[in-house]
Amino acid sequence: MKHFKTEDLKLQGGVIKPEFGVVRYDYQKKLNTYKAVEKWYYPLKRLLDVLMSIVLLYFTFPIMVLFAVLIVIDSFGNPIYKQIRVGKNGKLITIYKLRSMKLNAECNGAQWAEKDDPRITKVGKFIRKTRIDELPQLLNVLKGEMSFIGPRPERPEFVELFSSEIQGFEKRCLVTPGLTGLAQVKGGYDLSPEEKLKYDLKYIYKGNIFTEIYICLKTINIIITGSGSR
Repeated sequence: MKHFKTEDLKLQGGVIKPEFGVVRYDYQKKLNTYKAVEKWYYPLKRLLDVLMSIVLLYFTFPIMVLFAVLIVIDSFGNPIYKQIRVGKNGKLITIYKLRSMKLNAECNGAQWAEKDDPRITKVGKFIRKTRIDELPQLLNVLKGEMSFIGPRPERPEFVELFSSEIQGFEKRCLVTPGLTGLAQVKGGYDLSPEEKLKYDLKYIYKGNIFTEIYICLKTINIIITGSGSR
């Protein structure tokens, strides 16, 4: 898996396919802005990530234990699922989730998850809607491998595939991946890879404290109402 360095990424303007709306970005301008903002904003964001992850791990641990037991009852096997994903600058990280799919769901290779995926268990449907399956990733946030908000980290196989087929896909690696992001609150599984990229790039290019608050509030609404699948 190739490791991307921020300064090595191709920073020409990115263009999303016309059927998703043409969106152009000045990536060199974005990179300069990113480096300037990082001096104060990202250290503050990291501090909040650490404090919030500690608090949430304390209060959600009983919930994780409860659903781990339910997962074993529903589909016998290890309730914790770990997977290699691509983090900031292409660094490989191991993320943790409560297992929402049947055992050996990907015995034939990696598959892009879809809405109403038949591999998802009964308990899995609920924990995906409420995003309880993502709670173990609070450990990744605490370790600094992830943030609460940012583009979702993808698997190396998909990064390799989409980087060759979708212009600008690798630019998602400019920032630390998140538990939730703009693409997730805008549609989740209903969005194609191209559409998700459009929202991820919008977050990277235009993201600020107000964007973070918006995503946070939308995510809370999704968790409470169960209206989201990812």
